Amino acid sequence: MTTLGTFNYDKLFAGDAEVVIESAMAGATMVRGTVVGKITASGKIKAVDSAAVDGSKDPYGILADDVAADGDPAVLYLTGEFNEDAITFGGTDTADTHRLALRNIGIFLKQNQKA
Repeated sequence: MTTLGTFNYDKLFAGDAEVVIESAMAGATMVRGTVVGKITASGKIKAVDSAAVDGSKDPYGILADDVAADGDPAVLYLTGEFNEDAITFGGTDTADTHRLALRNIGIFLKQNQKA
């Protein structure tokens, strides 16, 4: 038997809805569970921030794994059910800031368990 990796349950998921993933290029250092927006000029992703003027003010997905630096490859969840207490945002944004926009792209937030 070969072990390919390990998984630490971090309560990011809040249901069993199908998850769609996509690869992207990071535009900053971020942690798993960060809600990201896409920078218009570069196509890179960074933490969504409603005050941003570079295109990243709108949610695009949720980061699946930590990224260490600008330019690193990243994997995003484009759909699914997530624990709003386990996700992070840029600036002073909260789950309520982006709840409707996330729902419109197939990401649903629930408050079912503390992270």
